[in-house]
Amino acid sequence: MSRYAHMFERLKLRGEGAFGAFVMLGDPDLPRSASLLDALVEGGADMIEVGIPFSDPIADGPVIQAASRRALEAGVRVSDCFDLIAGFRERYPDVPIGILTYANLVVARAGFMRDAAQAGADSLLIADIPALEAEPFAREMLQVGIEPVLIAAANTPPDALRNIARLSQAYTYCVSRAGITGTHASGDFEHSLVTRLVEVGASPPVFGFGISEPAHVRAALDASAAGVISGSAIVRQMRLEQPRQRVVDFVSTMKDATKTVYDPSRRSPASVT
Repeated sequence: MSRYAHMFERLKLRGEGAFGAFVMLGDPDLPRSASLLDALVEGGADMIEVGIPFSDPIADGPVIQAASRRALEAGVRVSDCFDLIAGFRERYPDVPIGILTYANLVVARAGFMRDAAQAGADSLLIADIPALEAEPFAREMLQVGIEPVLIAAANTPPDALRNIARLSQAYTYCVSRAGITGTHASGDFEHSLVTRLVEVGASPPVFGFGISEPAHVRAALDASAAGVISGSAIVRQMRLEQPRQRVVDFVSTMKDATKTVYDPSRRSPASVT
């Protein structure tokens, strides 16, 4: 059983949703990036999602784009990111950690997926690969022991949704709204998307894109998601005074919100495996 499967099963037994925390590796520099990864776990994050700095992160909003730029300006490269992941894995052998990146980086570096697996990454989401073109990438991930993660949205066509269900292993990344990462003003979540994913036997649905306050967490779980991922809101904490403690406190508050309304008995067993 994978780290993700263990995590979802453990949280289901405790009546909690999963809280995933995203940061850009190497922001603002390598030592502080490692410390902030520790802060995420200290705050109670159940799973970690990390970005690899890239010059054209088209799915990301201004906050994460700026974090990527800061890391690149600090000289951070892909190999540095794998070193950060390897260090994290040594410190936290049981916490799932996944990479969110873009096809250019994966294709340009020979052995990207092998190196990611050797560093200790559990999953890989390539944000700009359409679901209908994802199979060769997913196959290569599975060959090296990495679980593919694909993105689903409310307007994803049925054929693409079935393909996502077939290929996405660790969880299914559900975009909470159209657009890019950042603040989610409405806080509305598509219950119908979760229902459709359950019907096609998809991996646990996890909402992302704009999860920035406890009310968003509760709304997503009330829409029968298995969890949420917050990114831009965490990166903002890192730009304030006492960033490490800010991150710990913010993550702790968000994680607490997963414990207040989640009722696993409402959900189909097929949606949490």
